[in-house]
Amino acid sequence: MGTPSRTTSSPAPTRDGVLSLLLRLGEATAAELAESLGVSVQVTRRHLRGLEDEGFVEASPSAEGPGRPSNHWRLTDAGHGRFHDGSETFALGLLHSIASSMPGDAIEGLLQNQADEKAADYRSRIGLGPLNERLERLVELRRVEGYVAELRPDPDSNGWLIHEYHCSVMRIAEEFPVVCDQELQLIRRTFPDCHIERIHWRLEEGHSCGFRLTPLPG
Repeated sequence: MGTPSRTTSSPAPTRDGVLSLLLRLGEATAAELAESLGVSVQVTRRHLRGLEDEGFVEASPSAEGPGRPSNHWRLTDAGHGRFHDGSETFALGLLHSIASSMPGDAIEGLLQNQADEKAADYRSRIGLGPLNERLERLVELRRVEGYVAELRPDPDSNGWLIHEYHCSVMRIAEEFPVVCDQELQLIRRTFPDCHIERIHWRLEEGHSCGFRLTPLPG
């Protein structure tokens, strides 16, 4: 009896896996993607070329030692758009209407109120318990809301890191950066027992937003 042949993921899951991995990693080679997905490099390259033809990914050569340069793949704006939903258009229109008809600090005040209400909702839903368990519950809630979020221990302290590789309100934040200030305040109000700082901000550089949460003494 012959050795069973290796099976691979079906095209759609592999294709979606490529997009999701590039969202998380920022950029990667076909070999790196193939290893993570558990498929051959040839299959991965076929999906990358198809996604490139559709405008969802793009490549740039990068020299890594002797030999032919390797392509490093990343999402295009259209690729990031695959993770958006239609509610952004409505929210943007509403914010523009508020900005044009109310005092300059009206949006900031509304967002602060929203942060207070949302933080109270988060606290009631994550409940009590050890910090890591509450953080895990928060990350799950954020995922349900459309964020691609991960929780990791902070290697430089006794705290934790939250990384968000996809922001469900990214287009809104690009036009109204005050939304990002509201997000930071939201997390601070949800975890008043922690010192919280932003360590990555996608609007400035990089491919994700990140927060460090360090437990307060006592």
